[in-house]
Amino acid sequence: MSTTEIFLIAMLLIFVAPYLVWRLGRTEYFAPLVIVQIIMGIILGPGVVGAAFPEYHRFIFNPDVVKTLNGIALWGVMLFVMLAGIELDLKKVWQYRRESATTAGLSLGMPLLFGCGAAVLLLAYPGWIGPKAATWQFLLGTGMACAVTALPVLVLLLEKLDILRQPMGQRILRYASLDDVAIWGVLAIIMLDWERMGRQLGFLAAFAVLTVLYRRLMARLPQEDRWFVAMAWLIACAFGADWAGLHFMVGAFLAGVVMDADWFGQEKLDALFKNVLLVLMPVFFLSTGLRTTWNVGGYAVFFAAGLLLLASVGGKLAGAHLAGRMLAWKPGEASIIGWLLQSKGLIEIIFANILLDKGIITSETFTALLLMAVGSTMLTIPVVHPKLNRAASRGLVGQASS
Repeated sequence: MSTTEIFLIAMLLIFVAPYLVWRLGRTEYFAPLVIVQIIMGIILGPGVVGAAFPEYHRFIFNPDVVKTLNGIALWGVMLFVMLAGIELDLKKVWQYRRESATTAGLSLGMPLLFGCGAAVLLLAYPGWIGPKAATWQFLLGTGMACAVTALPVLVLLLEKLDILRQPMGQRILRYASLDDVAIWGVLAIIMLDWERMGRQLGFLAAFAVLTVLYRRLMARLPQEDRWFVAMAWLIACAFGADWAGLHFMVGAFLAGVVMDADWFGQEKLDALFKNVLLVLMPVFFLSTGLRTTWNVGGYAVFFAAGLLLLASVGGKLAGAHLAGRMLAWKPGEASIIGWLLQSKGLIEIIFANILLDKGIITSETFTALLLMAVGSTMLTIPVVHPKLNRAASRGLVGQASS
């Protein structure tokens, strides 16, 4: 068979398998389609299907096909995260800067501390710390993996819950975006890459200067030209962030944050959002799953996953409730925000993959982190949905926090 034919078989699997599981299994309440797509991406990867049927897996997901899928996925998630950035209102970010910084700091710091505590317990047993890791690297890396919030998945969940454009959804986006920048900066510290840290500071300084010029240019362009210039800006920002070690998704999000929705028209943005979600994001979920190589490592890995899940969820909830007390939030808000911010998805898996590649964690630890990411994401909708309904009945959802 030609590479084109094999690629089309792979695409058929990407779109058909998750849809059939979602529709026939009626998983909507506890696992919306996006969650099923993430899980199926992992299952179709080398860790499950690849281990059970290695010859078929190598035939369908050969290097040429995987490269093509990765290219589509890269572009799709860049567009998706850029659109999420456009949804974020910069005026609100500045207006609520104290609240945003306080909440983002606590929602990152508390699960980081909880995760480091869980890592200390794991250190008491062999097989968890990687061969190239110093103790502090293992503790900080595992703790930060517990603190990650998956921005693309978070946007999908906010859209699913119909609060993406409500004040509550905008607040959560503000907190998550600040944490996202910090997470990739901390990764440079874990990697002991001081040159990369200098690049990150340089990128952020250059981005601030170029943003002023970019906004002036866009204000002068007709609408039909703005789309092409926006695509070039997106690519440049993603490239700059990835070169600096902040991850291309951070650059894509920042590219969107400094854009105004009225430059393009809300209807056109909505149409693009839905099309990217339908056509491109399933490829991203599967292509990321194809990069997850892992071993189960016995029953102990499930206990480790439970411990890390407890640290992750407990830390986010503790941080959100502490922020709620400090900022005098209304009853119920802290719980909703904490549960949504703890959703991990594939960003945590990408983060854990980097730790595994660098020898900071073992494959057993990676498996535990992978299971924790899937479990935390699957918990989000069933827990948050009834909380939102109760909050809506009390008139809390949709009100901005002061």
